[in-house]
Amino acid sequence: MAIGLHNLSRREMLKAAAAGALALGMPGVAASAQGKGAPKAGIALQLYSIRNDCAADFDAALAKVAELGFDAVEFAGYHKYQNDAAGLRKTLDKLNLKVAGTHIGTAALVGDALPKTIEFHKTLGCKYLIVPGDGRFYQPDASKELAEIFNKAAEHLKTVGMKTGYHNHTREFQKDGDKTYWELFAERTTSDVVLQQDVGWTAAAGYDPAAMIRKYPGRSQIIHCKPTIVAGDKGRAILGEDSVKWVPVLEACRDVGGTEWLTIEQEAYPDRMPPMECVALSLAGLKEILASM
Repeated sequence: MAIGLHNLSRREMLKAAAAGALALGMPGVAASAQGKGAPKAGIALQLYSIRNDCAADFDAALAKVAELGFDAVEFAGYHKYQNDAAGLRKTLDKLNLKVAGTHIGTAALVGDALPKTIEFHKTLGCKYLIVPGDGRFYQPDASKELAEIFNKAAEHLKTVGMKTGYHNHTREFQKDGDKTYWELFAERTTSDVVLQQDVGWTAAAGYDPAAMIRKYPGRSQIIHCKPTIVAGDKGRAILGEDSVKWVPVLEACRDVGGTEWLTIEQEAYPDRMPPMECVALSLAGLKEILASM
């Protein structure tokens, strides 16, 4: 017996939309759903979310990401294109995928490595070079030196229209005195250094991600929209079904963040669903939230 849409739960509707996109590339998920009050930002996927798919067949994984309706990707490695930026750019162009950013190590930003990093990523059309972790971040003295590395790299990258920045987890919100390491890094770096806030990790650390975006205006050009269940809350780790308060975050991105990319990163896969199905659901969920603004 057919079930009317009015009888479907929100979860069932999202699942149906995602399943249709996975099977047929339907435009229901692919079409833009940003409402009038939404940030003017594209939606990207951090490819770590589907790392096993990428390792198995990188081209096929990229094709599926494009089919689902993502505007861009953020890299976490280049697989067979490690030394072939031109080849990767050709594949991305064929799929009409942009590059929102990449996650690289700090070593790629210093010395003789920096010009090579610039050359590779300019070929890709990649503006944002983000470091997803460095042990020096949490050391009182070394963290000061690390901030200077970012300042110098940012100054150089500015001349070629690129930026660098840092991505948080929960540990960045440990304190050194009366301030968190995240706050200290923000204060020690220039406004040219991007603060790529992982909204899910910030919420899990017990901080207000929207307040953090507003505290450092113009430094959230690319954020991570990670569906997260904060301790004690209920739900599941799909955007819109999780416990993060997304509307205030997206309003902060719109109002002060200077946000160009909302990058979904999926690190939990509810109900043992395949990662690609989970990111499809989170994409549908994010677009629904944006359409409501």
